[in-house]
Amino acid sequence: MYSIRRVFEVKPGTARRAATLIQQQAAVYTDAGQRAEVQVYFNGGTFPGDTNRVYSERTAEVIDSPYREGNMLPGDVSGAGAKLRDIVISNHIEFFELMIPAKEQHE
Repeated sequence: MYSIRRVFEVKPGTARRAATLIQQQAAVYTDAGQRAEVQVYFNGGTFPGDTNRVYSERTAEVIDSPYREGNMLPGDVSGAGAKLRDIVISNHIEFFELMIPAKEQHE
């Protein structure tokens, strides 16, 4: 099992707007059955820490390329994506392999 986290550096004061657009974009993939539910989170400024960063995170049994042969990209993911490009400074993806709890390894 894998955890896939995308980290977005956004323009100052746009984290909530970016999070909303990222959530809309993720919902298109989830509704099409191509991805598990995505958690989107950010610091709205009420806690210490970076307020210009937004995260989206999901788990997957297998990491598949959305551009794999025969895959059809769902719906209109470009609508939110175009608006998002205007406020994102940079982004990157982090991949993590999740540990299986020891209890489940022996069953």
